[in-house]
Amino acid sequence: MLARNGDSNVPLLREDPAPEYGSITGTTSKPARPTSFRRTLGTTEAFSIIISIVIGSGIFTSPGAIDTNVASPGAALVVWFVGGILAWTGAATLAELGTAIPGEGGVQPYLQYIYGDVFGFLAAWTWVIAVVPASLAILSIVFVESIYSAAGVTDQPERVAHKVLAGLVLLTIGMANSVSTQFSTRLNKLFVTAKFAAILAIVVAGLGVVCYHLAGWDRDSPLESQDWLTRDWFAARKTIDLDGREIEWQKLPRWETLGHYSAALYGSLWAYSGWDKAIYISAELSAPARQLPLAINIAIPIVIVSFIAVNVAYYILLPWSAVSTTDSVAVTSFNHLLGPAFGAAAAGLICLVVAGSLLGSSFVAGRMVVAAAKSNWLPSFLGRVGSVSGQSPSTADAPVNAIFFSTACSIVYIFFGNFRALVTFNGLAEYTFFFLTMVGAIVLRVREPHLPRPYKPMIGIPFAFALVSGFVVTRGAIFAPVQAVVLIGLWLMGLGFYSARRRLGKGEAEIAE
Repeated sequence: MLARNGDSNVPLLREDPAPEYGSITGTTSKPARPTSFRRTLGTTEAFSIIISIVIGSGIFTSPGAIDTNVASPGAALVVWFVGGILAWTGAATLAELGTAIPGEGGVQPYLQYIYGDVFGFLAAWTWVIAVVPASLAILSIVFVESIYSAAGVTDQPERVAHKVLAGLVLLTIGMANSVSTQFSTRLNKLFVTAKFAAILAIVVAGLGVVCYHLAGWDRDSPLESQDWLTRDWFAARKTIDLDGREIEWQKLPRWETLGHYSAALYGSLWAYSGWDKAIYISAELSAPARQLPLAINIAIPIVIVSFIAVNVAYYILLPWSAVSTTDSVAVTSFNHLLGPAFGAAAAGLICLVVAGSLLGSSFVAGRMVVAAAKSNWLPSFLGRVGSVSGQSPSTADAPVNAIFFSTACSIVYIFFGNFRALVTFNGLAEYTFFFLTMVGAIVLRVREPHLPRPYKPMIGIPFAFALVSGFVVTRGAIFAPVQAVVLIGLWLMGLGFYSARRRLGKGEAEIAE
């Protein structure tokens, strides 16, 4: 059973005997081991981390792909809203689990508690080897492509120079996160400001166009884009798919239409990805039962409103036929409205936004690796915290080894993957375990109804997200078989590693006896 009486005021890190194989904080019958980090973070820091990760490249790159797969701008806005609500239901369920089951490592301790050690290991393995490195690789690729797009270079993403630069960006972010937790959270707040500045700039530009029209200043020199004013936002119109084929929605079979809308929802969920990241620092929150739900329930609604407002602005700033044809909607919007100089400035601001997401994702990646190492699922040196020489004990609290291990894995994905393939691979890996987590939350309500739950949303919330995540995984496996096979291969490799580590642990225990 789970021990729930751990001390929240624990030392930063201390040398304990080797943990039982696969053990996690508070999930064995033994007294709970101390967490690897001080409980120094509060609601503001958790809020900043959620905002920093969720508001990343997705809102500035996904609208084109989503617009391609829906019949109208109004339908696109509905998809953005539904995606946000689904992200909120998932985050609320994880807040329930995060306040009921203490532990480090995201969904890993919950799956281990509900299903057993193998599922806990596979979740940790998938996040450490696949999900987090792929996410960092995607963000670094977007960062580099934003720089090149500002210079007018948009057709050479596979060049070695681009990949090398993306790797250097990741190394820089890793070094920044290796200074200390306080340094990372302070720098993160700066990037959060940049994110809201970028969103505000786009929304203000859209409002400016509306005011320009209402004031009658466009009578003599009408703006090129008047679609927002003259066309029905919910009327079906033709769009262009990724192959350049024109989609006539009135003639499309229902099954094919459903496929397009599911692809749009998938893009929306990817843009909202990061809603789960606050639970990765629950062991560092001073009062997680209060702070975790509060941070989630403030941050996610703000993100939903921001994303919808930005997309409305895109449809005001651009001709509707142009939205589906670009993967850099924000830069294209400012280029169209104000010229190349403002487009370059927008690209620079978006680089700051992506850098903030990289910083937050790298921050979380280190915590995930530490949790797996503390469970004795990875080599123990990856679980060391504060290994930078010359730092005082009060600041040496960064998991340096873990951060650079995750960075190295990410660089591999950069050199062997590309943006679209990695997005699909990342989503397939994540939502497999999100589905298992949501089903597990429902199972736990039945199996342990008296489990203390400081935060308990209604049962329909995890049920709704379980349905959607199951659909996303099924669709992803059917339409992206290569990524599915690679993921299965990683799971089989992980199970082999799990068996080897378990045998090694038993052998060491027998020798000690």
